[in-house]
Amino acid sequence: MNSILVVCEGNICRSPMGQGLLQRALPRARVVSGGLGALVGSPADETAVRLMAERGIDISGHRALQVSRDMCLRADLVLTMDNDQRRRLEESYPQACGRIFRVGEFIKQDVPDPYRQSESVFRISLALLEAGVREWLKRIEQLARASA
Repeated sequence: MNSILVVCEGNICRSPMGQGLLQRALPRARVVSGGLGALVGSPADETAVRLMAERGIDISGHRALQVSRDMCLRADLVLTMDNDQRRRLEESYPQACGRIFRVGEFIKQDVPDPYRQSESVFRISLALLEAGVREWLKRIEQLARASA
């Protein structure tokens, strides 16, 4: 698993947090994020930046990117926040089918969008991201051991 793409809508809340969590856990992997309707060039939401800083992860330099065909095809794994985003990516980039899943696939949860919501909603979204990432890391580790 050398390249992971994390996707949400605007690429300023959920996917930058997911990217930060994965990048810390997989420092040798290429982890990027993008949005289906990205607020291109915008920084990560200040609440997201603050919550990630509490975990020792700096996403203050993040700038939103629009998901592209190239991003999807270069990724070994694409993680979305919900099944609707997964479906939209699969329809737009059918060549990436089989590599697109929800970040909460194994915890059977979508990650709600905290954009313009209270800090408590951000904390819920981040907790779900952390739980989903933990499960993905277990699978990635199993794959790495199997291929070693």
